[in-house]
Amino acid sequence: MQYSLAGRMENVKASDIREILKIIGRPGLISFAGGLPPASLFPTEELARLAGDILVKHGGLSLQYAPTEGYVPLREWIVKRLNGHWGMEHIELDNVIITSGSQSGLDLTAKLFINEGDWVFAEAPTYMAALAAFNLCGARFMEMECDDNGVIIDKLEAKLKEHKPKFAYVITNSQNPSGRTWSMERRQAFMEVMTRLEIPVVEDNAYYELCFEELNYRSLATFDPKGLVLSIGSFSKVLCPGLRVAWISGPAELIRKLVFIKQATDLQTSYFNQMLVYDYLCSIDFDQRVEMLCSVYRERRDAMLNELDAQALPGMRYTRPKGGMFLWAEFPEAIDTHQFLNKCIERNVAFVPGRSFYPQTQKNNMARLNFSCMAPELIHKGIRIMCEAASEELDG
Repeated sequence: MQYSLAGRMENVKASDIREILKIIGRPGLISFAGGLPPASLFPTEELARLAGDILVKHGGLSLQYAPTEGYVPLREWIVKRLNGHWGMEHIELDNVIITSGSQSGLDLTAKLFINEGDWVFAEAPTYMAALAAFNLCGARFMEMECDDNGVIIDKLEAKLKEHKPKFAYVITNSQNPSGRTWSMERRQAFMEVMTRLEIPVVEDNAYYELCFEELNYRSLATFDPKGLVLSIGSFSKVLCPGLRVAWISGPAELIRKLVFIKQATDLQTSYFNQMLVYDYLCSIDFDQRVEMLCSVYRERRDAMLNELDAQALPGMRYTRPKGGMFLWAEFPEAIDTHQFLNKCIERNVAFVPGRSFYPQTQKNNMARLNFSCMAPELIHKGIRIMCEAASEELDG
């Protein structure tokens, strides 16, 4: 099908998150909106020292054009991490490309697979910025129904055969927005179906490292005998997002194609930033840093869940995430969260309405709540304000 610029531009829509981010700097605002790691946890002093060392040691090389595939020492670090902690096997240097944040990885993946009118299968709900990247290439979406254990396998194969997709997009660990983590049984069953039908899978693993409990889970790539899985990872959630350093791992043939697409898109990811990330990783105990982050986020998740439990708003349900940065709240049907947001903002509380996270259907009583960025006492206060406003809405 011919790819048209006009068709592309029709798919460019304002993001609810982008609109909310415009007010996040407002004094006194308690924000459960953006998926922001707290800046207080960024290793600014260490990065400042390492940045100076890089400029002294590497000089202009660190500021020069560089290979599209990325900085070799950093790619080697990622290979070791994937083959070890992530449970993958046989990952080599040719299986990894560095990208400018995971959003760039989604954009490159969309360009690799999608022609206008192609089907993409996605969880319902799912990450809205991924939908935006795929939408811009003219994708049509088919929703995969989910429960707390992941995509429901029943009837999935028939649906895939009817609407043969270019790929399925999934977030198996601490999903954005739902906080859901797939069970191992569901991962294996899902990959059995995708392998049988030879359908590529794009697994977004931005939150893989942020697990608060002792869970035995592995990437979908470990159940991939035919080389169908592209796995997207990122340093944004475990280091800092402003450096824009992430990666895609997958079959060497697909990585080579992504290299060509990236050359036409942005040539390379900042070599200086890649060197900075690598030198920082070599200077610390990475597992210890991840453990520290998980401890902070676990406390904040518990603060949000405990306050929601205490408020016990009739008809309200919410997920209990095992990691990541978000939980997913379902309000009584009488509350339209897009309209309800305005009432909360008047009281200095912000969240993201849920309707934009759905590939097809729109549910107007859902909301994504971020717990990573606010201190526990502010989380307690913000949830109380939000639940009081919801009670007034229902009584109104």
